[in-house]
Amino acid sequence: MIDLPKLKEKQVAPRQIKKLAKYKSDKATNEIFSQQKRPESGRYLIQVDKQTKASYETAEAAHSAALEIKKGYPIVRVAIFDSMENSSRLIELPS
Repeated sequence: MIDLPKLKEKQVAPRQIKKLAKYKSDKATNEIFSQQKRPESGRYLIQVDKQTKASYETAEAAHSAALEIKKGYPIVRVAIFDSMENSSRLIELPS
């Protein structure tokens, strides 16, 4: 039989994994909603470009907040979604 040369095993240095440092949480950072945490579950949800941003218990509060968003950013699509009736109402600027 023919002797094959033995393959050398490659020695690889162990990889060090750096962990992110945890920062002390402030009350302000805890109140900011992220993509993982949903806004509070009120009946009326404000949607900006089909993304839920806030919720309100009354239709009047949701309408006034949605109108303020629409005045500030007239190009975006602002709607109020009623979670009980599963209906959506598009907000337009008054003429």
